Amino acid sequence: MPRELITQEENVTTADLLTRVGQAESVNKAPANDGHEAIFPNTDSENFRRRWTDIQASFVDEPKPSVENADQLVASVIQKLTQVFADERSKLEQNWSKGGEASTEDLRQALRRYRSFFDRLLSV
Repeated sequence: MPRELITQEENVTTADLLTRVGQAESVNKAPANDGHEAIFPNTDSENFRRRWTDIQASFVDEPKPSVENADQLVASVIQKLTQVFADERSKLEQNWSKGGEASTEDLRQALRRYRSFFDRLLSV
């Protein structure tokens, strides 16, 4: 944020500045394009980031509740990640576990999808 904007405003709280910095960082942050689909849909990611910015901004006035909220948010993200993995696993297993022997090609495709999902996890 340009220095002149900060000095010209009156009654700007630290929380206001943290919120603005967080917003600027999210605007300037280019999405990684490593050839992999994002783990979470954009709406979920944006919601998680917005909630984090709110938590961070409230820390100055309410440090303990902010840390408690951060803990809950991280738990929510992990729970969502677990659900995404379970859904992905279900899709993969449905593709090649149809009662009989899976062909080598089916298994190769399944392994490719697992690798893609694994790479997405590590890119987080």
